[in-house]
Amino acid sequence: MQVEKINPYTGDSRHKSEQVREMFDAIAPAYDFMNRAMTFGIDRLWRRRAVRLMRDIPHGDVLDIATGTGDLAILMAERLDGSHVTGVDLSEGMIEIGRRKVAERGRDGRISLTTGDCLALPFPDNSFDCITCAYGVRNFENLAAGYKEMERVLRPGGLLVVLELSTPPSPVVKPFYSLYTRFLIPTVGRMVSKDTRAYSYLPESIAAVPQREEMCRVMRDAGLTDCRYIPLTFGTCTIYMAKAR
Repeated sequence: MQVEKINPYTGDSRHKSEQVREMFDAIAPAYDFMNRAMTFGIDRLWRRRAVRLMRDIPHGDVLDIATGTGDLAILMAERLDGSHVTGVDLSEGMIEIGRRKVAERGRDGRISLTTGDCLALPFPDNSFDCITCAYGVRNFENLAAGYKEMERVLRPGGLLVVLELSTPPSPVVKPFYSLYTRFLIPTVGRMVSKDTRAYSYLPESIAAVPQREEMCRVMRDAGLTDCRYIPLTFGTCTIYMAKAR
């Protein structure tokens, strides 16, 4: 099934973007805790790996799409010299928490967080040296349109870095992964979060999102070039990289 057809709330006739906004508003207070718990803290290592890939390319103006509570935006502002990061997210609840974290880290001058739709970014063409998106593309209402919009606001030769959860290809790892994501994570999510559906939607959307070479094909079809991917932690997470023409 296409990932665009996997919605947070089954039987809900609203557009996916509206459902995603409501879901993240509901889980915002528990989001950071659940990220650490679900990945045993490895999500921090994944973000650091993604940022290291950006160090040796132009990174003065960076756009972080689906910025959430700002973890990746803060890391880039701290580790990429001279960068200014603009973070965009559908959820005002997530953005509010992100703004508090940015202020606590003293990064107000380097990071700007705002609500916005990834399918209609409020920026002119060729605005950014780099675009990042961590754990967000599977929530897009239209994945191809989302990539086309990223390509539009990237400067020629600019780099896109997408960090996304994925299903491990190994037949040895996959059964354990399936047990963990389909049973343990939803159980813990229901205990911690106000939204009982959110952490059932998570494994469903991971299973449906294009992965590895298929994701690269979607990126190329959107006008991006030099697409490649880097599997992390037995393939449970993947970094995708591409450039604007």
